[in-house]
Amino acid sequence: MVDPEVTERIAERRAELDDLEEQLVKQLAEVRAGREDLAATERVLARMSEQIAAERAATAPAVAQVGGKGALLIPHRAPDLTETALPPEYQRILAEVRDAGGPVTVRQIGETLGVDTGVRGKLEPLRGKLTKLADRGWLRKRPDGRFTVRP
Repeated sequence: MVDPEVTERIAERRAELDDLEEQLVKQLAEVRAGREDLAATERVLARMSEQIAAERAATAPAVAQVGGKGALLIPHRAPDLTETALPPEYQRILAEVRDAGGPVTVRQIGETLGVDTGVRGKLEPLRGKLTKLADRGWLRKRPDGRFTVRP
């Protein structure tokens, strides 16, 4: 025959363990939810970092080493420079703006160059290149955001 005091202690211990299990289940659920939130945050941060890096790369002056000195790959327009001083991709962009015959949007140039214009992120590098050409005097950026060829 089992002592009633032992049976009572077993029941008390079982109740303690049940309470502890319930607390641990709640804590585990909180930990899992926290990990999911953290993973989502990391994904957003990675995406934002990629976008920022792409924007910086698109707007940063391209410099190459020539004879041990830095030289802009997209030079400022000067009377003695022709379009051939530009990299081929920039020459093509400049030609497309010229062929349009009037002010064009980034989307219009993107369409003629075969860029997926349905995705905004695909147009941003092109916008950076057009802006760089405008900043260096090869194009003119109008107040409405459209681009034209400089005379």
